[in-house]
Amino acid sequence: MKFDILAFGVHPDDVELGCAGTILAAIDQGKKVGVIDLTRGELGTRGNAETRKAESEAAARVMGLQARENLAMADGFFEHNERNIRKIISVIRKYAPEIILCNAPEDRHPDHGRSSKLVSDAAFLSGLRKIETTDSEGKQQSAWRPKYVFQYIQDRYIEPDFIFDISGYHDKKLEAIQCYATQFYNPELDEPNTYISSPEFLESVTAREMILGKRIGVRYAEGFISEKIVGIRSFDAFIQHTT
Repeated sequence: MKFDILAFGVHPDDVELGCAGTILAAIDQGKKVGVIDLTRGELGTRGNAETRKAESEAAARVMGLQARENLAMADGFFEHNERNIRKIISVIRKYAPEIILCNAPEDRHPDHGRSSKLVSDAAFLSGLRKIETTDSEGKQQSAWRPKYVFQYIQDRYIEPDFIFDISGYHDKKLEAIQCYATQFYNPELDEPNTYISSPEFLESVTAREMILGKRIGVRYAEGFISEKIVGIRSFDAFIQHTT
């Protein structure tokens, strides 16, 4: 099984908020994309693990993902340890992605930064052949190291290393986010109000996309941080060809 992109989120809905537009664009361009949620989001004030599972499955259908898995680590209490690193190595080797997208290295929610470090370290260690892992059938997995690890920007602003145009995918991204009916603004629910359940929160997501879009002359965009400098072989990507 060979994927182009594997996106990680520590909670179901992290990927939708942070990089769903990029994922939608990549799939539209013929890329094979999967999502791995590290936890079930069971500590969230609204909803529960079961509702979030159903919501994440609905969002996966909206985005057209080829695969989505949940590693069932402990929400809020997962550790940077060998057991969890091996879990991530196993799914990296299973899907063999060229690119990994993961949580911001520092953010309002402490799980985000911890998971970012966990995934980044696992991506490197996955390339070491002396670390042995097996698949679900007990077969030995081959070592695999993705070419790039990119972190998407979340609640707190971080200066991006590059910006991805999602202008044609903004509405579909919002549709995927709104699959999480228990988490975001929904006046029909009798649930406690939270930081992300106000109508202004989703407005701020759109505002961020517009701010990033303005910087590259487009309507909407998402920003990413790169752990290493991205190299190019041609200026073709920067040149508009006309006939």
